[in-house]
Amino acid sequence: MKESVKNTMTKPICYPDLSSRPFALTVERTMSIPPQVLYRAWTEQFDLWFASPGSVMMKDEVNAAFYFETAFDGKRHPHYGRFLRLEPNRLLELTWLTGEGGTKGAETVVTVELKQNEDGTLLRLTHTGFSDEESKNNHEQAWPMVLTQLEEQLTK
Repeated sequence: MKESVKNTMTKPICYPDLSSRPFALTVERTMSIPPQVLYRAWTEQFDLWFASPGSVMMKDEVNAAFYFETAFDGKRHPHYGRFLRLEPNRLLELTWLTGEGGTKGAETVVTVELKQNEDGTLLRLTHTGFSDEESKNNHEQAWPMVLTQLEEQLTK
């Protein structure tokens, strides 16, 4: 419990300057999964539903840097970032940096909001700071598939 309080009160070392990278997207999905389970999936169980097993180095603390990789079409895709905000079971915000085909080296920001409702949890994901429309469009197509995968893996 003490760590959760610490996470909520800690300020990020430096918030990315997104002013020159205006492209952003938002996707929403209602899932029949409690917010605390979704929060844990994003902060402690990334390799259960998204990252390649065994590739995750992640600690759920504000300012803690993380690394993981995904595999797609036979290629390895490294991801780097750090947590900017953590509000247990309600919100997490992290930087998201990938290479070619992803954010093209730009430090973007992913915000995941979790709101419990009568159908489970409304997950709203906002991804900001893309340097071009192509990167934004690629992620706009990918995130709904990623969220489908999240729900499928957590409801097995």
